[in-house]
Amino acid sequence: MKKMNFSREQIEDFLYLEAELLDQARFDEWLDLLTEDATYSIPSTDVPDASPRHTLFLVSDDRIRIDSRVKRLKSDDAHVEYPRSRTNRNINNVRVVERSEDSLLVRSNFIVYRMRYGNMDAYVGKYEHRLVERDGQLKIADRKCILDLEALRPHGKVSIIL
Repeated sequence: MKKMNFSREQIEDFLYLEAELLDQARFDEWLDLLTEDATYSIPSTDVPDASPRHTLFLVSDDRIRIDSRVKRLKSDDAHVEYPRSRTNRNINNVRVVERSEDSLLVRSNFIVYRMRYGNMDAYVGKYEHRLVERDGQLKIADRKCILDLEALRPHGKVSIIL
C-alpha cells in the first residue's frame, strides 16, 4: 500500500495558499481547493470533540452548503459581511498526524484577526484538514476549525470562513 507522499513543505505551502485566498476573499479560488464532497465544520466551543450527529455545531456544512455560504458572502445580501471584514490569519505548528493510502490528516494552530468598523477580534484555535490527492494536487476533503475560545463573546458571531 503506497501512502500519499507530499512533503511537509508542500503541505504547509498548501495551507498558506488557503489562508491567503481566504484573507483576500478569493472565495472561488478557495472553492477550487476543495473536493466535490468536501465538508467544513466548527464545533461549539464547549464540546469541541463532539460529533455533528449528536451535538449542535456552529457550522456543519457539506459542499452544497459551503457553495451557498460563499455565494452569500460574495453578495451584497450578506449584511453582516457587507462591507467585507478584513482578515489576517497566521498558521503554525503544522503537523501531519496520519498518513494513509488515500489521505493525510494535518493539524495546525491558527489565529485569525478580523478587522471591521475600527474593531479587531481574534479567533484562536486549531485546524484539522483531511487532505486527499486529485490529479497530483492536494485537495481538502474535510476542514474542521476548533476554536479555543471559551465563548464567542465578545465576537458574538462567526460570519466569516475561519
